[in-house]
Amino acid sequence: MNSDLQLLQPYPFEKLAKLFSSVEPKIAERISFGIGEPQHPAPNFALEELQQRANLYNKYPSTKGPIWLREAIAHWASQRFALNQLCPDSQVLPVNGTREAIFSFVQAAYDKSKRAAKPLVLSPNPFYQIYEGATLLAGGEIKLLPCTAQTGMQPDYQAVPDQVWQQTQILFICSPNNPTGAVLSLEQLQQLLQLANKHDFIIASDECYSEIYQNEQQRPVGLLQAAASLGWHDYRHCIVFHSLSKRSNLPGLRSGFVAGDARIMQAFLQYRTYHGCAMPLPVAHASQLAWQDENHVQNNRELYRLKFEQVLQVLSPVYPCSKPDASFYLWLPTPIDDQAFAQQLLAEYNLAVLPGSYLGRDVEGFNPGSGYVRLALVATLDECLAGAERLAQFGRQLTC
Repeated sequence: MNSDLQLLQPYPFEKLAKLFSSVEPKIAERISFGIGEPQHPAPNFALEELQQRANLYNKYPSTKGPIWLREAIAHWASQRFALNQLCPDSQVLPVNGTREAIFSFVQAAYDKSKRAAKPLVLSPNPFYQIYEGATLLAGGEIKLLPCTAQTGMQPDYQAVPDQVWQQTQILFICSPNNPTGAVLSLEQLQQLLQLANKHDFIIASDECYSEIYQNEQQRPVGLLQAAASLGWHDYRHCIVFHSLSKRSNLPGLRSGFVAGDARIMQAFLQYRTYHGCAMPLPVAHASQLAWQDENHVQNNRELYRLKFEQVLQVLSPVYPCSKPDASFYLWLPTPIDDQAFAQQLLAEYNLAVLPGSYLGRDVEGFNPGSGYVRLALVATLDECLAGAERLAQFGRQLTC
């Protein structure tokens, strides 16, 4: 077996199950803020399309995906991110969810022979664990950049030494960020693009939460949008990942796309022809309709806004917390150790939350996820409010 498998750490939810295994809650009904699995209704038109196209399961799909899906994706991205052009033939590729795409992209893009020193993959910390696992299994080395309150819950990229940038082959950015909800500005993205151009590395931008935001007049900026603002319509050094999981409440559809630099996309497509992960045609048809409709996405955002508004009314008198820039997560500071907080909260109130330390790593004795829990406000409004009441009661109990 691949010896690098030994480098992988348990997934956060495995750690959570172990933490909760010996807990017997005092309240029977469980409410979970632990897993970021969207629970809002999926759009009926997409589900109906899956059924109507079921006969197409008897056909092999192409790795590149049908042109009509790539055109729908290119049109959506161009409208959403103010792009003059995004070529559906050379700059867009449908994928079976961004987890699969991120993992396979690192396998295709990481080149141990490219530089004299071992190339680096840079990532936020805390982070989506696939960035790390994909890097380690590609034989790479990951360098984690802390996200703290002092740095606006995104890495302080200006503090990264020039020598590190010179060794960097892939920079992962996540905006809106999982788990903090923080968004990178246009200026920050432009600065990163200039660094990528100077030091010749790829920016891999995870934008899966880009369509869940608080203000319709302040939509999160995308990496391709930043490139276009610099006049880089070839999107050099840029790769972005998008998904229907959060945008359209279709996590089980496993549908998303990768877009960006045509040179990189061509090599990635070649890899994927051997990887064997083409999107089934019924999924492609349903995905096309989802990318072409904004009404259900607008309704989805309004549901999240309502939940954040009402949940924060309950929590803010007890915890120092505020609305995130975007995403459906609340990154909540804890008055005690985050693991103890999560375990005691489950025992006393049967409310599941995810310790922030499970989403981060210790670097020089510091885990920037420690002292936080991540709340995923994905359940119904009533469940979220009931969970918030339990959380507030627990917080008052701790301060007594």
